[in-house]
Amino acid sequence: MSHLYSTRVTAVGGRAGSVKSDDGLLELDLALPKALGGAGGATNPEQLFAAGYAACFENAVIHVTRNTDDKVGDRDIVVTAEVGMKPNDSGGFQLSVVLEVEIAGVDQETAERIVLQAHEVCPYSNATRGNIDVSLKVTSR
Repeated sequence: MSHLYSTRVTAVGGRAGSVKSDDGLLELDLALPKALGGAGGATNPEQLFAAGYAACFENAVIHVTRNTDDKVGDRDIVVTAEVGMKPNDSGGFQLSVVLEVEIAGVDQETAERIVLQAHEVCPYSNATRGNIDVSLKVTSR
């Protein structure tokens, strides 16, 4: 099956380097966060992952409600992704994610149902399932 979309981003210099997409739309310096002993002052892979997951998950919420009575719009949803990193048992590192999802215009039970459905279709959720602990916190507003 062919891809619906594909992109290429090149990293040079690791956590103290830079990233650039082939189309030039993404070009960022990277820095090791101060919390990890670095200088900080630039973005890092965890922030980029959190940004991508939050945006993608928001779109998954829109997708699962598109043809329902509970349809929500772009401005009805706020997703905040918190990505944490800690050592694992084999000397490496592992990530964890907390997704805080606020949905306006629906009750709490409906918001929770929508978020669980979105978690099943979101590409980031599918990529991380079984590999990264992902917690969902849902609020209706």
